[in-house]
Amino acid sequence: MPAVLKLGPYRFYFYSHEPNEPPHIHVDRDRESAKFWLDSGELANNIGFSPKELRKLRKLVLEHQQLFLEAWYGWFGDSSR
Repeated sequence: MPAVLKLGPYRFYFYSHEPNEPPHIHVDRDRESAKFWLDSGELANNIGFSPKELRKLRKLVLEHQQLFLEAWYGWFGDSSR
């Protein structure tokens, strides 16, 4: 699972076996985990994060959206577009 970015307590990554899904990023902190779609920044899944923290994470995802997309397409190639 390629890690793309670590910001404070958060680790942003994707799984190398998910090329058939739209581009997305996972974020973990301790036992909490969330998944965001990269095209829209919308939340796809959440385990344990509060609504307040999810808003913060969505903002971080959007701020680093280009980096995450470049990492996604760098790993999976343009054929996943």
